[in-house]
Amino acid sequence: MSDAKLQAVLSSLSPAARQLDALPCDRPAPATDYIKLNTNENPFPLPTIVWQSAIAALERQYLYPEEDNISLREAAANAYGLTKDHVIAGNGSSELLGLIYRAFLAPGDSVAMISPGFSFNRKLAMLQGAQLLEIGTSEARSLPLEQLLLGPANNAKFILLANPNNPTGTFVPVADIECLLAQSNRLIVLDEAYVDFAPDNGLRLVSRYPNLLLLRTFSKSYAAAGIRVGFGFGHPELIGRLRNIQNVFNMNVVGHAIGTSILAHRAAYEENHQYIRHERQRVTTALAQLGFSVTPSYANFLLARVPEGKDGRWWQAALETQKILVAFFPDKSLGDCIRVSIGTETQMDAFLAAVGHISEILRSGRSRASRS
Repeated sequence: MSDAKLQAVLSSLSPAARQLDALPCDRPAPATDYIKLNTNENPFPLPTIVWQSAIAALERQYLYPEEDNISLREAAANAYGLTKDHVIAGNGSSELLGLIYRAFLAPGDSVAMISPGFSFNRKLAMLQGAQLLEIGTSEARSLPLEQLLLGPANNAKFILLANPNNPTGTFVPVADIECLLAQSNRLIVLDEAYVDFAPDNGLRLVSRYPNLLLLRTFSKSYAAAGIRVGFGFGHPELIGRLRNIQNVFNMNVVGHAIGTSILAHRAAYEENHQYIRHERQRVTTALAQLGFSVTPSYANFLLARVPEGKDGRWWQAALETQKILVAFFPDKSLGDCIRVSIGTETQMDAFLAAVGHISEILRSGRSRASRS
């Protein structure tokens, strides 16, 4: 294609799409010998009974998956005490989040999110030509109700809450969320991706408040990040409209089978969840002894403020030289933090050993500098 033809094609992109650069074609594949603690996966294998459902599903690979995910929605409804009309199933909860943006936002609209929050929301808002209002809060354990109801978020089409929150791991009382739902007529999107590691959840609010849309995923607590299974729960009128704009055959037969099996065998994951909570506390204590300040977490990760002298980006790079991957966020309030997923005991021991090794090098360097 000539340059003139290419430019003619590119000029036809929507204004939002023109803001995005083309992704490079030569990005390297991720290294397999690194310890991956940067994306909050659950590191354990599927229970045998769930794994067997996936193998059986592959025998039906020549068939299209069930349209509208009816059986999976019924299974979720039975598991969570709702009707299938209250449930939408998605290719991960990220697909459902994208549907919400498409359904509710037009160019010039705004959406509000508690900050810091899930950074993918910035791209989703931009693609709709909308503004993402990031509402900061000085108290991580409660909602800034006044700001959400009367402040800059007053005209937002919907409000995004994550509980527990990513990337902080903090948790607010469900009573705070209910107060917001009761006092607002706007849609409240409650993302509970990490709720199985927390002390409470908002599922009981679904039948009480038609302005609530609650999202769940099996990527974090149910070790199925690579399978892509997510759910939305809300009023049937809202759920039915979202289902109507969903892509046909949006999930595959393996996702259907594993999702249904997980819903039937959630008790098989209790030991997994208890382990992660225990390991979360062990690593929190160890990091504090190494000079980090760790935000109390109710998720399967920790947000750790690094010791003075280096910032989060430096620590991320230093750990990568030790073949440990952690997350760093360039947001101003998080520049001196790293986020660390909770992995297996062996993985976390390797992470702590690497942190200790780097800390010792830093101390030795400061000691030599003070003597010179």
